[in-house]
Amino acid sequence: MWTFTSDTEEYAAVAEPFLLGDPVRHTVPLTVLAGLRAGMPVEDPLFGWWTAGGEVRGAVFHTPPHPVGLFAVPVEAVAPLVEALNGDLPVFVGPLEVTDEVTRLLGAPERVVSERLYRLGTLTVPDVPGQGRPAVPGDFPLLVSWYQAFGDEVRMGEGDVVDRVARRLAARELFVWEADGAPVALAALSPAAGGVCRIGPVYTPPSCRRRGYGAAVTAYATRTGLAERCDEVVLFTDLDNPTSNSIYQSIGYEPVSDYAHITYAA
Repeated sequence: MWTFTSDTEEYAAVAEPFLLGDPVRHTVPLTVLAGLRAGMPVEDPLFGWWTAGGEVRGAVFHTPPHPVGLFAVPVEAVAPLVEALNGDLPVFVGPLEVTDEVTRLLGAPERVVSERLYRLGTLTVPDVPGQGRPAVPGDFPLLVSWYQAFGDEVRMGEGDVVDRVARRLAARELFVWEADGAPVALAALSPAAGGVCRIGPVYTPPSCRRRGYGAAVTAYATRTGLAERCDEVVLFTDLDNPTSNSIYQSIGYEPVSDYAHITYAA
């Protein structure tokens, strides 16, 4: 049975213990929950949990304008969820077996982005010229432009980029790689949730690519997370980008499971 609420703390009280049972696979819902508690703005949120046999066995969230998060939804709960939402799932993301079931029920989508969740094994720091550092307020205009460019490139820009960068900068979640005294790449690191931090986005402007800067800034942010903030680090990749997948594996990230980002509405 699905139960829904718009109240963050009501949702957290019921769903968070379940989500913490697998903080790696549930990194996104846990991070979103942490962000909401920290004051992340949201309008008309929807939270839900699936109960079977008297136990919570699934959870769903929607914090517009972001996709519906099906990260913690079991396959057997998909049909009841689609029915409860009257098929109103224009954009959603979740494990492949879950998104496959949704598309079986709703029909062929307009767009599918295949993703893979990676978990750090043993970090290998690449030998790349330059150095990493936390982003500072003086980086703000550049970071906003990079965030915007990243969103345009992957066609997943959502929400107010300026506000998001400001919040992440103030929370010390953004890192840059410098070469020859200038920033050449960006990596973000989410706050720890259940002992797990998540890298993303990672962005290198086109003029600075193919020099190892993306790997370098990812390794730097990863090392910072492990040293100061969390026990494990994860990240998602676009499976249609073989370069990024090979880069992350080269510094120690290992595949966990596959996901899909599904769009029905343009």
